[in-house]
Amino acid sequence: MKGYRAEELRRMLYRLKKNKLSILGLILVSTIFFIALFAEIIAPYPEDSYKIHIEKVFQPPSWEHPFGTDEMGRDVLSRVILGSRISLILGISVIIVAVSLGTVLGLIAGYLGGFIGSLIMRVTDVFLSVPSMALVLAVSAVVEPTMENLIFAISFGWWPWYTRLVYGEVLSLKEEEFVQAAESLGAPSLYIMFKEILPNLIPILIVKGSLDMGYAILTGSILGFLGLGVRPPTPEWGTMIGNGRLHLPGKWWLTFFPGLAIFLTVFSFNLLGDGLRDALDVKLE
Repeated sequence: MKGYRAEELRRMLYRLKKNKLSILGLILVSTIFFIALFAEIIAPYPEDSYKIHIEKVFQPPSWEHPFGTDEMGRDVLSRVILGSRISLILGISVIIVAVSLGTVLGLIAGYLGGFIGSLIMRVTDVFLSVPSMALVLAVSAVVEPTMENLIFAISFGWWPWYTRLVYGEVLSLKEEEFVQAAESLGAPSLYIMFKEILPNLIPILIVKGSLDMGYAILTGSILGFLGLGVRPPTPEWGTMIGNGRLHLPGKWWLTFFPGLAIFLTVFSFNLLGDGLRDALDVKLE
């Protein structure tokens, strides 16, 4: 069994290495995580997450400030770097909450079925019938704009997709011989769901999670742009763009560089997700 898994891992790594774009995505994602982890060290002016420098207001890009300064005289490059941590924490937290809740509900509905399964899937269908962005905006509008509430708001509209995905996979997997063998031996339902079925779902969850990571960050930035995200002076990319749009077109750097950071991050996770989908030979419906 260990030899089989090692061989599968080698094949996966081989398929991943053959895809040049996925390698580029992996490099870019690793770079983004590195920047976020050491943001205070990399940022030339880490104190500009909260300090004000009136004498440096609206300076265009220069050697001293490569991304220019904003309406408070703060270094835009430093705030973009510091904002990477906010965006990654947001994206990772949303994916963890959505995957955890959606997976558990999908396992219960798919394996146990019955009244509980029908109830879970009917509730899921109700959520899926409403655009996820509408749900996110509705929740964001009634809660206090904090990081925790922002994570809750985005996850609120995201978990049904994982429930539906896991539900369909479980319906197929529970007919497999290894599940029927565990049932014939009298294994409890919880054991079968989490020890027999769940490990077979991990590849597809990894792929979908990596693809959704970029979209979760983008959704958080949209809420920040609309004024429903993390409040200033916290350096969040969407909020920076929302503030910068008031000074367009003259002060273009206030929106261009945070927007570029969002684009590169979403693009990187999409490349990595596509590569993992091919490497793990996963087909997402």
